[in-house]
Amino acid sequence: MRLKLISCEIFFRELCACVARSPHIIDFDFLPKGLHDIECAKMQARLQAAIDKVEERQYDALLMGYGLCNNGIVGLTTKSIPLVIPRGHDCITVFLGSSARYMDYFNTHPGVYFKTTGWVERGEADGELGQLALGNKLGLTQSYEDMVTKYGEENAKYLWEEFGKNLARHYGQMTFIEMGIEPNGSFEQRSRDDAAKRGWTFEKVRGDIGLIQRLVNGEWDSKEFLVVPPGHRVAASYDEGVIKAEAMA
Repeated sequence: MRLKLISCEIFFRELCACVARSPHIIDFDFLPKGLHDIECAKMQARLQAAIDKVEERQYDALLMGYGLCNNGIVGLTTKSIPLVIPRGHDCITVFLGSSARYMDYFNTHPGVYFKTTGWVERGEADGELGQLALGNKLGLTQSYEDMVTKYGEENAKYLWEEFGKNLARHYGQMTFIEMGIEPNGSFEQRSRDDAAKRGWTFEKVRGDIGLIQRLVNGEWDSKEFLVVPPGHRVAASYDEGVIKAEAMA
């Protein structure tokens, strides 16, 4: 098969490793991590625009390196080839290998923040995407003094407490997901240092690259992947399947 892959750059190292082992011909485009930060409707529009640029007649299917991602993939559709997407609420599901493992870990580790090589090296959104990010639109990347000037002292204090200084209060642990593609221990160490700086506990867990490998290998079991036929679009299913295909009106 010849496959087209559109993915968040957060999966760059993992996908490159898996594509090298795939029996199929795969052309891929990586999009900025910052798409997650520009509200779901704008993210969906960017992803659909990338899909619309694909010369579908050249490919047997179009693969997406995304989870549901706060509904950022809802509404996506292709004209003439299947659209294949992992069943997961976000990228952590994919890194851990299954929704079940993700939920088990999440339920036993409340307040955990995850890191992988992609999350470490790709950093924060910047440029145009940074300007569109919700935090920037609210002015939350400004200093407290600048926020006072813009919003007034009372409003600035509320925004700073709720969305700035206290944003990290919901977290108390950083977990580094080791995927087996790391060139050295630097990514883990940077995550350890970040956790120490924040006063959080740290844990390293072994990820599972199998779901990514099966995506690019064309092994699309319906329990793990949604295959959206042409003329249908992605919808949230609000059940263990996470996403579903619905016919276009």
